Amino acid sequence: MDIYKWQGKDRQGKKVKGETEALSESVITLSLRKKGITNVKVRKKPKDIEINLPFLKAKVPEKDVVIFTRQFSTMINAGLPIIQCLEIQSSQQENKEFRKVLTAIKESVETGETLADALRKHPTAFDSLYCNMVEAGETGGALDVILGRLAFFMEKNMRLKKQVKGALVYPASVLTVAVIVIAIMMIFVIPSFQKMFSGFGAELPLLTQIIVNISAFMRNNIIFILAALFIISFSLKKAYRKSDKVHHFFDNMFLKMPIFGMLLRKVAVAKFTRTLGTMISSGVPILTSLDIVARTAGNVVIEKAILATRESISQGKTIAEPLMESGIFPSMVVQMIAVGETTGALDQMLNKIADFYDDEVDTAVSAITSLIEPLLMVFLGGILGTMIVGMYLPIFKMGEVVH
Repeated sequence: MDIYKWQGKDRQGKKVKGETEALSESVITLSLRKKGITNVKVRKKPKDIEINLPFLKAKVPEKDVVIFTRQFSTMINAGLPIIQCLEIQSSQQENKEFRKVLTAIKESVETGETLADALRKHPTAFDSLYCNMVEAGETGGALDVILGRLAFFMEKNMRLKKQVKGALVYPASVLTVAVIVIAIMMIFVIPSFQKMFSGFGAELPLLTQIIVNISAFMRNNIIFILAALFIISFSLKKAYRKSDKVHHFFDNMFLKMPIFGMLLRKVAVAKFTRTLGTMISSGVPILTSLDIVARTAGNVVIEKAILATRESISQGKTIAEPLMESGIFPSMVVQMIAVGETTGALDQMLNKIADFYDDEVDTAVSAITSLIEPLLMVFLGGILGTMIVGMYLPIFKMGEVVH
């Protein structure tokens, strides 16, 4: 398809113009005349020169999808037809990749496909959770309500991700700077002290000798060290993706970490309950919901626990029992879910749990930030202090000999 520029006059005689992607000029002309636009002139827009490299390929940001969903919900609620909504949304999109996706979806809907089926053709922008909820909204005649819930859910999910990243970025950045500083000292600063010490003619203290030996090893083998680090990280990353055992080992280890394990568990509970509650309240069948929730869990251990729950429900059992057996979800959460099942208000109970754990994540992030800051200072101070003391020990020793 090509992009065409057009201009004409509306029913009031005012000049109007725009750009539209279509198969041919005649398609655009016919479409514009149906809208009451006359004196139509259409010409093909010259194509922009684009360099398509795989690593530079534009992606659809989650924020753009959230804004689209919120605006789409408002337009549907105002009574605008789906095709018109999609046309308006695609015309105002700044992200080229997302504009292409919305244009393709509009054309699919125009050919008679349902909105959900059209969305499923673009999994990079709209995941299975999104598509299933839209399908439930179309079936139940409450698409605007479902889109509103989706937008709310995605906003909450983005906030949750931002909190977790905020908790991880600070220590990671501090440790990165620390490693760079230590490497610079070992490779460039320590050798200067070593040359000075070589003129003393005396035996170096044990601590100083250890630091000098480490510095010499790093300088002589820096290429091999970097290559080894790269190979190890690449191998672990590949094994994490390909091997179920390695994947399970690391995911289980992450959940059991002393400080961050607690945060990851709370994030998992908040995400699980928010996603499942949103889908059930939107009319998506519980087995389908659990299958989607498991695939979007982001952790193999949690995924297996949710799939075990799904299997239990398919056999006529409750949702609470397998969740308790997994040992991942707190007993309070399981008991509240059991009450929601009994009273027939599972979706409401899940959303209440999600709200509670959103606040818990807030508290956990604040606590972790407060705890990690002094620990990092002690850690870095200890390493740098040890290096400085080790370098000055021979000077102190020489001073004692002089006296």
